[in-house]
Amino acid sequence: MPAPPETTSPTDVAAEPTFKTVQQYIDEVPMWADGTDTTSSPMTHMQWRIWWLAAAGKFFEGLVVFMTGVALPLIAKEFSLGPSAHGLVGAASLLGILVGATALGGLSDYFGRKPIFVVEMAIFTAFLIAITFSTSFLFLVICLFGLGLALGADYPTAHLIISESMPSNTRGKFILGAFGFQAVGALVGAGIGYLILDQFPSIGDWRWMYATAIIPAVFITIARLTITESGHWLCAQGKYQTAERETLRLLTRKPRYPKQVILDQSAVSTTDGDENSGGYAELFSGKNLRATILTSVPWFLQDLGTYGLGIFTPTIIASAIGHKKEHATSVADLIQNDMIAAKGMALIDLLLIVGIVFAALLADRVGRIKLQVAGFVGCALGLLLASFSVDYIGNEKLYFIFAGFMVFSFMTNLGPNAQTYLIAGEVFPTNIRGKGAGFAASFAKIGAVITAFLFPILLADIGIRYLLYILIATSLCGAVVTWMNRIETAGLSLEELETT
Repeated sequence: MPAPPETTSPTDVAAEPTFKTVQQYIDEVPMWADGTDTTSSPMTHMQWRIWWLAAAGKFFEGLVVFMTGVALPLIAKEFSLGPSAHGLVGAASLLGILVGATALGGLSDYFGRKPIFVVEMAIFTAFLIAITFSTSFLFLVICLFGLGLALGADYPTAHLIISESMPSNTRGKFILGAFGFQAVGALVGAGIGYLILDQFPSIGDWRWMYATAIIPAVFITIARLTITESGHWLCAQGKYQTAERETLRLLTRKPRYPKQVILDQSAVSTTDGDENSGGYAELFSGKNLRATILTSVPWFLQDLGTYGLGIFTPTIIASAIGHKKEHATSVADLIQNDMIAAKGMALIDLLLIVGIVFAALLADRVGRIKLQVAGFVGCALGLLLASFSVDYIGNEKLYFIFAGFMVFSFMTNLGPNAQTYLIAGEVFPTNIRGKGAGFAASFAKIGAVITAFLFPILLADIGIRYLLYILIATSLCGAVVTWMNRIETAGLSLEELETT
């Protein structure tokens, strides 16, 4: 059989070096030696490394934040917590995310994506170790806040480290693929909680739940030291030679293409001058204001439901089947109730994973805005279905709870939970991309903190039905705000988005 034709890159056949932008080099595909174009370019080892290291951060978020739902009954028992303190434990890590997304995530615009990417994981690891030694309620809350601080920084930084390293036509798929590991982490967290409770039933089991993540976190921190810096960010800082070197390292593959990287400096906007100062005020001026509203308000409305239901799903399930914690007559009863709720939580978390798979497959084809609007409407329908459980008893009551929450879990990850994260890292210029994504995440976590703190109080005061009605209304508002401020980013490069 004849050997297949050799492939080459456009730079191999060009008579003179071709000047391109960073994104054009990343989007470049090889061609056959006879000049026929191919349709795609294989991912490099460095691009895959960046992707899975960013995915690991989302995994840890799901693991820690949602595992708190399994740990909460044990924590509440050990420290004798009332409803307010119960809510504070659930809200502490979310409050940390709120602060960290802006205070630390925004630093990636000044110091680079890579340094913050490493430091945030080191902070996460330090507080993860500390939480296993918690002996007081105050110290526990501080540790949970510290974990959230690190995870908050990861919201914008992990997104940017992926989006500024991936081809434009598959950017959404890879970002949402990494984001999907939040759901994987939530599922693993519920599974770890169940196994520990099953094998070593004790009131202090919640410490071992958090301890299981320490060794993986140390490994991820070290591995993040080996990645490249963003060529987009380096160009925005005027560091063109370093950008060329890092872009070439990012795109190292066999056969090698491109063989050299020569950047078109005239096509790059730097942060010099007042016009591109890169301050937070830029988020609220000109066309950036619309982007800020689109990324922050729907995300806030979405987090009201996602985090409230995510953290307190075990409590709601236990309540729905008649196993409220006050009915537990011993630690053994409490652990048994917690195990039942953990299994229910794991089943619901499976739908989060299915939803994010569909989101990753459809985001670049259907578009972010359509999926976000449809997802918000679907969330409202799921919550409405769950609210019907109040009118039933026994198995029928449980069916409505599970069916509604499963619909909600699927639709939120197909739509707003995934798309708000994706859009926030795309619609802002390079010099304020970290700040824009960080502000959106922080604003969203105001909603998460509010619902995490108030959820147990409202659950006790007004009941499941009216609590779900409130979340139905916020979901529908999210759909309206998304459509009124829509900016579609599917198929456009980051450089094209800066000029539109």
